[in-house]
Amino acid sequence: MDRKEKAVELKHSGYNCCQAVLLSFADELPLSEDDLKRIGAAYGVGMGCLEATCGALCGAEMILGMREYEGVPILRDASVLHKAFTEKCGASICKELKGKDTGIVLCECDDCVRNAVELMEMS
Repeated sequence: MDRKEKAVELKHSGYNCCQAVLLSFADELPLSEDDLKRIGAAYGVGMGCLEATCGALCGAEMILGMREYEGVPILRDASVLHKAFTEKCGASICKELKGKDTGIVLCECDDCVRNAVELMEMS
């Protein structure tokens, strides 16, 4: 099973979007699976309220930090990832992705998870 589908399977097994993205990279990250679950626990559903950043993107940004941080902020890299996710999904805010106010779904959760994983695989 590829990493993107593993992440979707994790999402359907009870983990939120952030946890699913993080756990799909557990083999590469310096933290235990339990630590990754804990770190990502509050980032599902747009930080729990639909009003904030998509959890899948939050997970990808966390992976970026664990991979690339070397003592100085990596804001440029974070900005590039955010822009790529927004272009791929149509937005980065959960309620916009889900069409809460418009009734138009820009990107389903499964696809947000797939896209976040794909962007991390490419980086």
